[in-house]
Amino acid sequence: MNMKESEKQQNTNDEIMQNLRYVANDFLLREEWEQSIQTYSQFISLCQTHISNLQTRPDPKLQRSLCLAFSNRAEARSRTRDFDGALRDCDEALKIDNTHFKTLMCKGKILLNLDGYSMALNCFKIANLDNPNNVDSETLNGYLEKCKKLEFLSRSGAFDFSNWISNGFKGKLPELAEYIGAIEIKKSEISGRGLVATKNIDSGTLLVVTKAIATERGILPESNKDDSGKNSQLVMWKNFVDKVVESTSNCQRTRCLISKLSSGENEEALEVPDISYFRPESEKDCSYSTEKIDMNVMLSVLDVNSLVEETFSSKFSGKKGDYHGVGIWILASFINHSCHPNVKRFHVGDHVIIHASRNIKEGEEITLGYFDVFSPLKARKEMAKNWGFDCHCKRCKFESEMSLQHEMSEIEMGYEIGADVGTMVYKLEESMKRWMVRGKLKGYLRASFWKVYSELFVSEKFMMKWARRVPTMDVVVESVVEAVGGDERVLSVVIEGLKRSSGGGGGMMEMEKAMKLGRGVYGKVMKKQAMRSLLC
Repeated sequence: MNMKESEKQQNTNDEIMQNLRYVANDFLLREEWEQSIQTYSQFISLCQTHISNLQTRPDPKLQRSLCLAFSNRAEARSRTRDFDGALRDCDEALKIDNTHFKTLMCKGKILLNLDGYSMALNCFKIANLDNPNNVDSETLNGYLEKCKKLEFLSRSGAFDFSNWISNGFKGKLPELAEYIGAIEIKKSEISGRGLVATKNIDSGTLLVVTKAIATERGILPESNKDDSGKNSQLVMWKNFVDKVVESTSNCQRTRCLISKLSSGENEEALEVPDISYFRPESEKDCSYSTEKIDMNVMLSVLDVNSLVEETFSSKFSGKKGDYHGVGIWILASFINHSCHPNVKRFHVGDHVIIHASRNIKEGEEITLGYFDVFSPLKARKEMAKNWGFDCHCKRCKFESEMSLQHEMSEIEMGYEIGADVGTMVYKLEESMKRWMVRGKLKGYLRASFWKVYSELFVSEKFMMKWARRVPTMDVVVESVVEAVGGDERVLSVVIEGLKRSSGGGGGMMEMEKAMKLGRGVYGKVMKKQAMRSLLC
């Protein structure tokens, strides 16, 4: 090829690349992400080929164009949630210019979205250092402050939901970061693997804050017996599965973490992963998780590990009874069920927050109520059956033995037909005396029939009649909380008692007891002053 032909070919290539760049930029501005990605890919391929064919040092202008193309493709890929691809593009752009502002901002935002607070902070710091007079300084400073805050929260767990809770769980959601407290993963005596406390933990202590891999929420018909209700559930489940598949396809770390969950088979042979795998900026190698997870395995994993946002476990969401949600929270999936649980969970946005609902001893397994544990044994067995398992916890074993007693059968029947609450409480308390039931075991039975205890304690009429023949509210509440942890319904009865005593304020000692119970219900994410205002 002579000189003129060579120049002509060069001009043609330049025109093609110029046109591709314009088209790709136009797609990006119009937020047509897939078309933008495809066009930038063509430009990048031509640009790299041209650079490799050059005999001399690459043209700086061409290098800048290539850097910007990688950066823009990273932006487009991040919008399609292809985070792995977007990060690869960012790294390619930074190889060309390690202080490229737009790329540093893009990478920082992606890492922040993936909870890589320190790595994101480093990107924003470099962007700020090398571009002191940039036009986006206000936006950049906002990201710097956000990263610093989330990094601190992730290390310390010093969350404060006081204002939000005091406002009735309304308004802007609290800013949340991934957090793991004093827990580890071990073989479980209950089932498969579980979380275990690594030290003594006080009631209210925060244990886990973790973001969902995916969620799906919606309004379901009150009755699921007709076809419309079943179809709504199927649509919700399909949408949820699609979201999980997309998340695992687009992020290697997500794929790695999902692969560590049980599919419900051969539980005893499963490895016990180190807790550090689940920390936000884990350096554990996930490079082996490059292949997609088999769809049948994925469906089994989701069936076994997904959590539902039912009303009793989602008080903080402020949703009505017909509102339902399903999600997958990786670390929370390791928590086994017990009818005498020691933690509570609640949902804030896409995060699940787990805190101790009673004191937990070092080495004790962390357990959660998958369903309402303030129910009689018969109802709990039915709910466990719906979840696909039989509960063999200490409480269920004890209550199964007690159910053989004739008096217990009468009490259960009275509960079902709505017998006089005072009579029922009196019969149960007298029966426990004859059976020599003591300590936490009393709390188990009282929790099973909490509905009748609460109706008794909030009624002045019933209390005038039965007060001298049944234990005080304080005694019953203390035993229930020790046995099954704090609960909103127990706290509401205590608050009613406070309002009735001493002109509505209650004494100092009574208030401290209520505050202690409140910490088990709401956790220490709510400070004393806010807790006091809520209780009063």
